[in-house]
Amino acid sequence: MLKVAISACLLGEPIRYDKTGQRDRFLTNKLGKYASFIPFCPEHLAFGTPRETIRIVLENERKKVITVFSKADVTEAMHEAMAQELRKIQNEPICGIILKSKSPSCGLGSTKYYTGAMSEGKKDGLFALTCKKAFVGFPIEEEARLLDPWLRENFIMQLFAYHDAMHLEKHAQNMNELVAFHTAYKFLLQSKHEGNYRLLGKIVANHEKKSLNEVLQEYLSLFKKTIAHKSTIAKTVNVLQHMVGFFKKELTSVEKQALHLQIEEFRDEIVPLIAVMSTIEFLAKKYDIHYLLKQKFLNPYPKDLALRSSIQEGK
Repeated sequence: MLKVAISACLLGEPIRYDKTGQRDRFLTNKLGKYASFIPFCPEHLAFGTPRETIRIVLENERKKVITVFSKADVTEAMHEAMAQELRKIQNEPICGIILKSKSPSCGLGSTKYYTGAMSEGKKDGLFALTCKKAFVGFPIEEEARLLDPWLRENFIMQLFAYHDAMHLEKHAQNMNELVAFHTAYKFLLQSKHEGNYRLLGKIVANHEKKSLNEVLQEYLSLFKKTIAHKSTIAKTVNVLQHMVGFFKKELTSVEKQALHLQIEEFRDEIVPLIAVMSTIEFLAKKYDIHYLLKQKFLNPYPKDLALRSSIQEGK
């Protein structure tokens, strides 16, 4: 099961400044079937609930945390709470972090900054900044951006791939396991970044005869960077066409034409990706093509998350 750190209010905990929660039903009801959540809230830890609202004020290039009505400087208390919450999630084998949008602590590019009473635009909240520094290259997102089907699909795909990478790093005993892992992720990696996929193949080939640990660390470092790239319709279409090549001896010309037409309809945003994937998976089972059936690209996460069912899933 995945472990994901998450802003506690998104689980419905009544710890926002006004003693309410903001439960995200996709995260709790759907992702929650496959993930255990590590909740955090530095604002609640520092100031309790309910509490006076706070804002980030820029003063001589310093980020100060000021209460809105009483104008108290609570920066130190905030930093102490953030350090405590960071230690908590660092002690867990998490594979991702989900933040609350617009929050002074947790917004990811959506937190308002002020100079005096004037807004200075939106940036990362203080705890979001702390997490990004502590978890470099990690799957980190805010819940408001996950309303976009494309961003949601890419992020959830990244979470599950990151989880698999963590498992490989902990349990791999020989090079054959790394080869099998890379083989299973071939088409998913291609759909993210073709160049990095080829570099990963060279690392696995290990012509320099490095130790398993050396190769594993080099591979996983680039793997995690690669899965952080977002797939696009064009990249996905390229991978789908590669997969169709596995049926060149099995399908009639009419069947091949129909399959290519379905891929074109996905490219033109007429049908969702799940329609094409279901056809390819059906054919792989019918003709017993194990190589395709083992590809993570077909099932990078549980199907009931239904992330490929929307036409808006691709860009």
